[in-house]
Amino acid sequence: MAVPDISVAPYWELTFDADGDVDGAERDRLLAGVERREVRDLIAFAHGWNNDRSGATRLYSSFFAPVPRLAPAARIGYVGVMWPSMRFCDEPIPDFPRSTAAGPVPSAALDKDTRKALRDTFPGRAAVVDALARMLDGPTREPAALEEFGRLVRRLVEDVSPGPWARFAADTVAEGVPQCEPAMFARPAAEVCAEFAGALAGLGEPGGQRSFTLPNPWDGAKELLRQATYYTMKRRAGTVGERGLGPVVGRLAQAAPGVRVHLVGHSFGGRLVPFALSGLPEGVRTVKSVTLLQGAFSHYAFAPRLPGDPRAGGVLRGQERRVDGPLVCCHSRFDTALGTLYPLASRMADDDRSVLGLDVGALLGARWGAMGHDGVQAVPGTRACTLSAALAAPFPASGCVNVDAAEVVRRGGPPCGAHSDIVHPELARVVLAAGRVR
Repeated sequence: MAVPDISVAPYWELTFDADGDVDGAERDRLLAGVERREVRDLIAFAHGWNNDRSGATRLYSSFFAPVPRLAPAARIGYVGVMWPSMRFCDEPIPDFPRSTAAGPVPSAALDKDTRKALRDTFPGRAAVVDALARMLDGPTREPAALEEFGRLVRRLVEDVSPGPWARFAADTVAEGVPQCEPAMFARPAAEVCAEFAGALAGLGEPGGQRSFTLPNPWDGAKELLRQATYYTMKRRAGTVGERGLGPVVGRLAQAAPGVRVHLVGHSFGGRLVPFALSGLPEGVRTVKSVTLLQGAFSHYAFAPRLPGDPRAGGVLRGQERRVDGPLVCCHSRFDTALGTLYPLASRMADDDRSVLGLDVGALLGARWGAMGHDGVQAVPGTRACTLSAALAAPFPASGCVNVDAAEVVRRGGPPCGAHSDIVHPELARVVLAAGRVR
């Protein structure tokens, strides 16, 4: 495969399938090249939702571009992690022109690019995708038809493969058992769509407050499809991290014992990267820093215990100790994808409380909030600081560090807000500072 047009060198790609299997030729080129090029610090970046290789490559090229100037004496190598995720085509892409990234709330219809992305992401289910698209496009959308819409959504994302998939999709475990699937798959579709419609309406109002007019539940149907798709991406991210990237880093530790690895993840890539820690072979201390950029991952993922529930803890509790350095979580209150929509979609089957009538502030404190919105929670010893403060002093040598990045991560329109506003030199500096790359 030809080397992509990218701003830095040496650069390698690692491509994984949905089961976490890596492209063997790419892996072997990385293992041989790191040693041959005398790389001391290797920065590996995992994208979030994305539906083509060119978009991911552009993100990596843009984010990495200032690094050689910021650390001119360092011997740095770069890895772009490619994994099978998708985005809805009305969502912004990192480093997309600002003028097009902040438009109005998108149409409920599925555009042709999103239909194609869904067919590619769920092979063998094109007929289901087409049926969902027809229902969203239809001139008459009866409330009773929402239950059929919900049934089709469940059929689209159901997974029949053997293996520990529940754990890869879980945020918490209770007494060793992963949490159930999200309530949106078990509850009446009309109720769930009404809640999504209310949340979307609030995103367009000053202060995030909903009006007193009840929105049409069909206005939330596309969001149900979007969030169900994200549930699949969530499961894949865990799979690729633990079964794919973690073992590759272990092989790298054998092939080039002196290399220092720095893992970076955006959105669901911020889930993939921590799961890679649980996939590291025992005793491997090659990972010297982890930086999560707007991580679409439960803020309790690393918690030894959930507040108010001593039987339950984060699915990756204690994994931050596999990092021979800090685990840094960059978050922003301007990320409405994680501040409003993620908590709605991530409520579990044992939490049947309705969010109708709650304001955005109540959602932010919900049990199922995302670390990209308010940082790592309930992990003793976690430090917190602003972006300016983080760049003015050395990072701690270990443990979790929350960095409020709202100084730069702040631009973007509904429904995602600033979720993709991550291409900033300041965030590249955070990666270098966390890893003590000089």
